[in-house]
Amino acid sequence: MPLRVTFLGTAGAIPTTERNPSSVFIAREGEGLLFDAGEGTQRQMMRFGTGFSVSHLFVTHLHGDHVLGIPGLLETMAFNDRTEPLAIHTPHGTRRQLKSLVNALGNRPSFPVRINEVGDGDVAYRADEYEVRAFATDHDTRSVGYALVEDDRKGRFDRERAEELGVPVGPKFSKLHEGEAVELEDGTVVEPEQVVGEARPGRSIVYTGDTRPTAATIEVADEPDLLIHDATFADDSAERAADTAHATARQAAEIANRADADRLALMHVSSRYAGYAGDHLEQAREVFAGDAENVCVPDDGQKLEIPYPDSDDA
Repeated sequence: MPLRVTFLGTAGAIPTTERNPSSVFIAREGEGLLFDAGEGTQRQMMRFGTGFSVSHLFVTHLHGDHVLGIPGLLETMAFNDRTEPLAIHTPHGTRRQLKSLVNALGNRPSFPVRINEVGDGDVAYRADEYEVRAFATDHDTRSVGYALVEDDRKGRFDRERAEELGVPVGPKFSKLHEGEAVELEDGTVVEPEQVVGEARPGRSIVYTGDTRPTAATIEVADEPDLLIHDATFADDSAERAADTAHATARQAAEIANRADADRLALMHVSSRYAGYAGDHLEQAREVFAGDAENVCVPDDGQKLEIPYPDSDDA
């Protein structure tokens, strides 16, 4: 089941010729989820081929570089004859502001738009096999981050063992894999745990938006496969990072270590580093506990495929 991240915008507050303001698109089994929508997000979606089939938009905070793309995106969706509703999730206390932004062009969207306020610990969206959780961040406005966390998957079915126990090939295999005991013709009862292994973890992606380092980022997901963390500044501006409620690349890597993240993507790179983010990458890799190749400063348009932790596709 594919899980793909497309970085639509990776810049800090001011865009550059190479980087658009913040936006991340996640595609999971045909469903599109958008996290933040900086100015020009709809063009980035066209440019990088994500399409506009977004069911949920998750807003970390209402600074312009994270939300000014919303009016244009809604208009583009309307021009494409969208009728499906769109849910927009936003931090507690920001619904009125966001509603004003949605209606900024003087007309209500031609399709339903539902605004949902969320806070630390809330499940913003629950789907059949995963949920998107909100968690507290530390920025200079009302803000949250989001974690996409898949449910555990069923354990592996040991067909060979089932046949050894006399289970006939057919529907009883499925029942056992679904957790039901089955009775054989001779009256023997075979329990699921005899032929099904332990549950296997799903995948998880944590997106912080803008924030100082926080404990909540560490706690929201168990060993995330990908942490997308604010890394506005390099070490040369560590004091400014603290003053402006952002993080450095090194701090992002330290958080990744504490969260046992497998991969780290450094986002929201300040325009003062326009054209070169090599220091960010070097400083993060100096402290990242995992494979250094699993740290990146993604370019706009870069895509990351997230495999299952046990490296199978089942």
